[in-house]
Amino acid sequence: MKTLIIIPARGGSKRIPRKNVRIMCGKPLIVYSIENAKALRESEKSRGNTVDIAVSTDDEELGSIVRKRGIEVIDRPAALAGDKVTLDPVIDHALRFMEAEKNTRYDIVITMQATSPTLKAETVCLALAYFTENHFDTVISAMNKPHLSWGERDGRIVKNYEKRLNSQELPANYIETGGFLITKRSCVSETGRIGENVSIFEIPEDQAVDIDTYSDWVLCENILRRKKIFFHTVGKMQLGMGHIYRCLTLAYKLTGHDIAFILDEDSDIGIEKIRESNFPIMIVQNGAELEELLKEKQPDILVNDILDTDVPYMTMVSKYAKRIVNFEDVGPGAKYADAVINALYEKGEKLHNEYYGSKYFCIRDEFLEEEPKEFSEEVRNILVIFGGADPSNLTGEMYSICKRLHEELPEIDFHFLLGFAYPHKEKIKDDPENHIYVHADVRRVSSYMSKMDLAVTSQGRTVYELASMGVPSIVLAQNEREAEHVFAGIQNGFINLGIGKDTDEATVIQTLRWLIQTPKVRREMRNIELSREFSRGHERVIHLILNDDEDD
Repeated sequence: MKTLIIIPARGGSKRIPRKNVRIMCGKPLIVYSIENAKALRESEKSRGNTVDIAVSTDDEELGSIVRKRGIEVIDRPAALAGDKVTLDPVIDHALRFMEAEKNTRYDIVITMQATSPTLKAETVCLALAYFTENHFDTVISAMNKPHLSWGERDGRIVKNYEKRLNSQELPANYIETGGFLITKRSCVSETGRIGENVSIFEIPEDQAVDIDTYSDWVLCENILRRKKIFFHTVGKMQLGMGHIYRCLTLAYKLTGHDIAFILDEDSDIGIEKIRESNFPIMIVQNGAELEELLKEKQPDILVNDILDTDVPYMTMVSKYAKRIVNFEDVGPGAKYADAVINALYEKGEKLHNEYYGSKYFCIRDEFLEEEPKEFSEEVRNILVIFGGADPSNLTGEMYSICKRLHEELPEIDFHFLLGFAYPHKEKIKDDPENHIYVHADVRRVSSYMSKMDLAVTSQGRTVYELASMGVPSIVLAQNEREAEHVFAGIQNGFINLGIGKDTDEATVIQTLRWLIQTPKVRREMRNIELSREFSRGHERVIHLILNDDEDD
């Protein structure tokens, strides 16, 4: 089987002058189609088939770029280089030239446009296999874009559909792309390239861009800069959900990149949350499965949000991921990461690959949009919130405390926000008699925080969210590791009582009473909290993940 790939590429272009030789993401635009053609040639060579490649052009500079890459250049006659000349006579001319040059007759002719840089080589290979296996005369690249559309008939605007439906229910509407047109040799003439038995090879939208305008150019650059980013994270009862929420916050910000999550099979509550978000998820049972996955997928970036790593783990993942970014990693493997981000710890200036401090905290968008309430001299609403899982069940302890406090503080409402994975929900119920109100699986936590005068919380990411809302807070750490997160201290507007299970009820009650009775202290705590800046944390972290220059 002999195949000829023809890439038509004029030097002139009115909308984007000299577009075929312009540099896009590091190489001339024409080179993308040449690389796809070469990949197809290698694929067919392994099957015993012959593929020749030629570029038809009227431009000397473009010809020089093509020859440098070992590809045949056909000098296009001036009569075939005008703005109004269609591709049919151009392809026919190039075909006849190559057949005379090679003293052969081709079986298949493929037209590949120079203006489809996002098209992938494997897509073209699959399309050629589809063409040959099904004995079509012609196969055209297209994307399916169903739309409610209107047209004009006899001077009137009329609908092109029978019934208004959602786009996913509409019939297929195939739009040709410039990617490729595969046809039998017998179908090529000066006036056409399409035979009787025609089929469409559907390609994804991100491979279907045909550069015609500057908007197309910008879109292609964004697609070509897209990274394959995997988040390896964890979410289970003993660790809580902070890692999951941080990774989701970043994933939502990395729009345009190819995002997927990897979780170990015992991360049951984390798996449920990621599935809820509709991001792709891959579940592994052990390190061997993880290695096989990374070997197959070869991510550009691997983000580890799994706490401390060891050297064998980092050595393994470094073989398959081009860049590795770790969160909250103080293990021996951390030094092998390209960047280690520990927003919950404070170590001053950047040391080697480490980035410490609250400036790297990734706060959710809802907290940037919500406005803190005005300061109140009197405490009317107290919030109790201990994260997504609350593994130490500090919620249960505070539930008992608040019931007792109501007797002496009858004007105060206690609001309990129960996390997504809190396991004791059946025991924490609304108790209006004691002014206790329970809110489970709240979608917009910021709207509750913004109404509170005081809060009791754990020492994880929630303290940053409360600080952004200016809510004076008492902090009880879930465990020893969480207690090392030094942001939740008096220097940032928090009263920290240490590890929750080691703190007696009397101390919690006494501290609550004191804060309720001292509005001056609460006001000062609030002012300190609101002086902290969180709006650019996610930008800094995304710069580090993508290895962009950080803009402080």
